[in-house]
Amino acid sequence: MKVLIVCTGNTCRSPMAAAYLKHHGPNHWEVRSAGVYAMDGAAASTNAKKVLEKNQIDSEHASTSLSIADIKWADIILTMTESHKHAIAAVYPQALEKMFTLKESVNPESSDRDIVDPFGGSLEVYEQAYNEIADYLEKWMQKQR
Repeated sequence: MKVLIVCTGNTCRSPMAAAYLKHHGPNHWEVRSAGVYAMDGAAASTNAKKVLEKNQIDSEHASTSLSIADIKWADIILTMTESHKHAIAAVYPQALEKMFTLKESVNPESSDRDIVDPFGGSLEVYEQAYNEIADYLEKWMQKQR
């Protein structure tokens, strides 16, 4: 399975989610991340790196702006928020069938579909975001088995 995880700038949530999935997911899955408004080549935020290192997960990352090639590559696209999903669908309507917010992919009935952006927040805020992402990714992986 080819999993694409998308957030805004591809420096906080999607890098943490992709790193978590690469570390804890099946070896045969391919995982990438991108941002709807990312600048190519930026490192993950300092606190995202600290949280990943604290959890003994490789934090090597360079941001990537979402492209049509990413959309075509992915079997499934997991976004961090509804607004990411809508922004992608507006430009790439062909992605709609394979795109879900992370929370929606676990609980389609939920009205709370957003992972809060920790950008600019304290290490504790990043840890909270990471823990929420990890919890939903674990639930999502269980559904894939």
